[in-house]
Amino acid sequence: MSQSAKAAAFRALHARPGAFIIANAWDAGSAKLLAAVGFEAIATTSLGFAATLGKVDGTLTRDEVLANCAQIAQATELPVSADLENCYAREPRAAAATITLAAEAGMVGGSIEDAAGSEIYDFNLALERVQAAVEAARALPFPFVLTARAENYWHGRRDMDDTVRRLQAFERAGADVLFAPGIRTIDEIRAVCSAVGKPVNVVMSAADPSLTVAQLAEAGVKRISVGGALTRLALGATLKAAREMQEQGSFRWLTTALPGAELKRLLGG
Repeated sequence: MSQSAKAAAFRALHARPGAFIIANAWDAGSAKLLAAVGFEAIATTSLGFAATLGKVDGTLTRDEVLANCAQIAQATELPVSADLENCYAREPRAAAATITLAAEAGMVGGSIEDAAGSEIYDFNLALERVQAAVEAARALPFPFVLTARAENYWHGRRDMDDTVRRLQAFERAGADVLFAPGIRTIDEIRAVCSAVGKPVNVVMSAADPSLTVAQLAEAGVKRISVGGALTRLALGATLKAAREMQEQGSFRWLTTALPGAELKRLLGG
């Protein structure tokens, strides 16, 4: 598929009824696995990719992240949206340049955050950054899906009024998808969805894990991601197996490992 065709398919997912899951891949291999089981779109995860390099989230360079984006885009025919953190710059135009570079790396969507580390940007600066990102996205030769994130809840600032104010401003600025990571309860999720008119993304790594796709859709959610949770699941299983070997001298974990033949099939071998 051409990048334009992928972009059209990605935008169509946001326009159809109901909610869809956009699973988060951390490398080309995980992207192929997610595509093989039937997901219709993939998102990258900054936490997941950082972990593969032995680093913590938020410490990678823009070049490192974009190179990973390109590898994932090349590994699958699915539309891929990038976790671009704060777009690796504070100044609006510098941040917006990351959107252009992400598109050049094969992405058909990407996000911009209103925070750097635990610092939540001033409202006016946050809005200017989204406006610049929208301008960069609209200058592309295909319909790039821009996601604007309000990071209050993710950093423990549980201010729903300010979160909604920011998301509404980002919507007016032209963002295609709105995202308040860190909201957890169905009431919080419903409050965000009812306050805006654009599609809302909810990340389940922070939300109540007992919630179902049907419940989230009923609350108004359009897109459901899992952030770095799949990476943490994979690394958690590895850690458990490593401890079993080291502490018990046991290899029982091999009975639950993905068979090599199945892995080869899923990777297209």
